[in-house]
Parts: sequence; C-alpha cells; structure tokens
Amino acid sequence: MTDQASAKAKRNVIMLVIVASLGYFVDIYDLLVFSIVRKASLLDIGVSPDKVLPEGIYVINLQMAGLLIGGILWGVIGDKLGRIKVLFGSILLYSIANFANGFAHDVNTYAVIRFIAGIGLAGELGAGITLVTETMSKERRGYGAMIVSAIGLLGASAAVFAAQFGWRNAYFIGAGLGIILLLLRLGTFESGMFKNIEQANVSKGNFFMLFTNLKRFKKYLFCILIGAPSWLVTGVLVNLAPEFGTVLGAKEPLDAGHGVMYLYIGIAIGGIFAGLFSQVTKSRKLTMLVFQVLLVIAEIVYLSSTGITNRQFIYICIFMGFGAGFWPIFITIAAEQFGTNIRSTVATTVPNFVRALLIPINFGFIFFKGSYGMINSTYIMIAILNVVAMISLSQLKETFGKDLNYVEVKEEDNPVLEIKPI
Repeated sequence: MTDQASAKAKRNVIMLVIVASLGYFVDIYDLLVFSIVRKASLLDIGVSPDKVLPEGIYVINLQMAGLLIGGILWGVIGDKLGRIKVLFGSILLYSIANFANGFAHDVNTYAVIRFIAGIGLAGELGAGITLVTETMSKERRGYGAMIVSAIGLLGASAAVFAAQFGWRNAYFIGAGLGIILLLLRLGTFESGMFKNIEQANVSKGNFFMLFTNLKRFKKYLFCILIGAPSWLVTGVLVNLAPEFGTVLGAKEPLDAGHGVMYLYIGIAIGGIFAGLFSQVTKSRKLTMLVFQVLLVIAEIVYLSSTGITNRQFIYICIFMGFGAGFWPIFITIAAEQFGTNIRSTVATTVPNFVRALLIPINFGFIFFKGSYGMINSTYIMIAILNVVAMISLSQLKETFGKDLNYVEVKEEDNPVLEIKPI
C-alpha cells in the first residue's frame, strides 16, 4: 500500500470512529433528556403529581419496547443492506419522532412517540460499533470503544444544557442534532468485511439463525445477560432517585435529572478506562468482571447512604456510572462473538434487548417492593442480575485480538462446522 493510500485509509478509519461516537452522543442525549424532563413534562401535560411515577414508567417502558423492536429491524437491515444504511435511516426516524415529541399534549401520545423514537434510536450504537470492530485492527478495537465513550460524554452535557430551555425545546434540539449528524455522515464508507460478503451466496441478516443452533443461541443469550445489571442502575436506582431519597431520609429531595446526568458522565469516563483496561490486559472478559464488581460496590454504597445529601448523591451517581462504563466493551464483545453476516444483527439487538430488560426489571422491582420495601427489593434485584451476568460472562470465550473475517453458516447446511472463513 502506498503512503497516500495508507493515509487515506487512516482518515477513513478516523471518520468511521467519529461517526460511531456521534451516534453514541445522540444515544446518551436521548436517554438522558427523558429522565431529566420526565417529571416536568408529565406535570405540564396534565398528569397529577401522584401519577407521575407510574405514568413515567409507562412511557419509558414503551420507549424500551421501541428499542427492542428497532434493534431487530435495524440489525437485520445492517446485515442485509449495509451498516451505513442503518446509520442514515435510524437517525432520520429518530429526528422526526423527537420533533413530534415536542408537540405532545397527553400521556398516550407522548408514549407512542417515545416508542417510535426508540425504534429510530435502536440502530445507532450497534451499527456504529459494528463498523468500528470491522474497520479497526484487531489489536486496537478497544481504543475505538474508548473514543466512542469519550464523545458520548458530550451527549450528557448537551442534554443538560438543552433541558434548561424547557422540555419541548429539549426534544426539538434533539431532533436538530440528529439532522446535523445525518449530514455529517455523508461521505462515510461501508465496512470492507460487509462488502466482501455482499454478493456472496450466504444467509445475511437472518435473525432466526441465532435460535436454530443451540450453541449459537446460548452464546447470544449470554451476550445479552452480561449487560443486564447496567439498566437496574439507570432505570431504577437513579430514575427513581426522589423516591429512594425519601426512604433513605435524604436531607433534601434528590434530583433524578441531575442524577442521570452525572451517571452518564460516570459511564462515559468509565468507558474510557474500560477501553484502556481491555487494551492493557488484552482481555474483554476481565474488564467486564472488574467493572461489574465496581458497579455492585457503588450500588451498595448508594443503598446504605442514610441521610444522603445531593452532593453525596452526585458522587455516588458518578461512581455507579463508572462501574457501568463497560457498556461499549460489552457491545464490542457481542460483535466479536459472531460472523460478519449476522454481526450487525447481534451488535444492534443485544444492547436493545438489554435496555428492554428494564421492563421485567421494573416488574421485578415492583413485585419485591410490595413485600420487602424499596431498599431490600433493590438488593434482591442486584443479586439476581449480577449472579446471572457473571455466570453468563464465564461461558463466553475471550475475543480480544480475534479475527472477525468469517461468516456463520446455517446448521442445516453444515451440522458440524459453525463458521467458515470468508
């Protein structure tokens, strides 16, 4: 390769990493904005104060359901038509939905639009991480995840800034950011690995391939379960901060909006360190284990903080976020476990299935809360989710430095060989 070609290739890689990073930026912005404006927006559209909690859970559950459906939709499109098409289509749908969200005047309309926005948002991070893993060298992919996390931090800051202009304007700003991101993506190029199989006679984007082979299905399920603990923190511990503050005897009301902001700042910082840690140790699995343990410690600190102040709450949110900073590494692990022909499907569905787990997590939390109270029910959920996550992690193979240039084959085509080189 000539020096000029080499320089062009490096520029292309940098551009793709930026594209993926900005997708994570929008991802964090959207999830953070709803948590920040949840109470104010619901009160403004006529929800009574005693209904803010259940109606807020209803809206977030529909948004998570949208992410679940969108994850499957965009994942399949990414493997059948290309990763770039997902990056354009998903951000366009997300932007339109967010613009419409600014005009919502009742809970059902609000929830339905969040559902559509969830579908749109679902394709962003998975497609971006797929591009990064397929484009960067196998020894440096962890650095890509680190950069994605660093730029994601700016999404948290942007959400807090936008919310100061009112909840409707925050959604309008989110729509505008999506359109700007769409324009910035003009000129990006497709994954070379996808191009290699684009015309090949191989099943692409076949979601059901993940269920027709027991070994493949278990691997897919384990990839989902290792990320489950992170959404207990976001969806319960921080989102319900005012209620937890009351139980803990907080000296002043805890602000969920600021809590989520600092949580995501912690996640972004943790993601940077997780990326570096995985490169230094050359192990994705060890990185996941270390950060999961840190997350459990942070959760225990939070739940035992009797008389908690807002300042203490902010520090604890950053700590919990740091522990949950394994998010980009966790998606990278999922992408590295599977062949090119279903990699986008996996990398896009896995994080959104994890987000959708917030629905059963909420149900489980409410179920145990009736008998054991908020604190003890949360401890029960922490124990269940982390035990399952760590068992699942132990069943996955280490993927650091793994060659990703291969495809999955159907079990009926070859009942012995699961993958074959491209």
